[in-house]
Amino acid sequence: MTLKKHCGKETRIVFSGRALITGGTSGMGYEFAKQLARRGLDIVLVARNEERLRKTAAELAEQYGVECTFLSADLASDAGVAAVKERLVCAENPITVFVNNAGGGLYAKIASKDFTEIKNALQVMGTAPMELGGAAAAVMKERNAGVIISTASVASLVPMGAYAAIKALLRYWSESLANELHGTNVHVVTFLPGWVHTEFHARTGVSNASIPKWVWMNAADVVGETLAAAEAGKEVIIPSRKFKVIAFFAKHMPRSVVCAAVRKLNRGRR
Repeated sequence: MTLKKHCGKETRIVFSGRALITGGTSGMGYEFAKQLARRGLDIVLVARNEERLRKTAAELAEQYGVECTFLSADLASDAGVAAVKERLVCAENPITVFVNNAGGGLYAKIASKDFTEIKNALQVMGTAPMELGGAAAAVMKERNAGVIISTASVASLVPMGAYAAIKALLRYWSESLANELHGTNVHVVTFLPGWVHTEFHARTGVSNASIPKWVWMNAADVVGETLAAAEAGKEVIIPSRKFKVIAFFAKHMPRSVVCAAVRKLNRGRR
């Protein structure tokens, strides 16, 4: 079982048991699955593509010697959310680590008569993670043990469009959940990655030429740093020093300067 160990003033998180990862067959979700399996946790993968789920589960089981099962679910649908929720609250083979990670690119214009794309993204990256995370938190609180890691974004700190707005919603929700569960043995992590080399960006078809090469990171490093920080008891995690600096300026520079920088960045991504 995943527990908090209090060592003086420090809190150490011990990962064990079974982890459920949404979006677990690609990008950072896949890295979370690998690195948690390497720590000896059994894995439950959640994604839409059943063939890819089956292949990834077999690969992880063979490579790390853990039990790896999967659940095909589309978090854009009520049925998909209900299926994952049912697994999260199941008392048999309980989930001790929930990585709330599913997501995708979103570059839809806010000023538009068609809200379909934004509405779907809000469901997958906002409403569904909050519902699933709330259900996981409730059963973990009853068991007095567990970890919930929710993938927000450094973009949530700046007015970069609908994607940033949805991630800001998830960030505030995750931090609020951590506050609500303060003093329990349920550890809630708000994870704010920056630009990471994954399929996430390639699928959008949007140019990222305006983003400097030096800011990009690879998923293995980002997830490795995040899990290490979570084990050290951190609740809000921004992997890498460079993104910590970017986040600092995003929070403390005049908003007019931040907005001007965002406009310049967005012009190069059309």
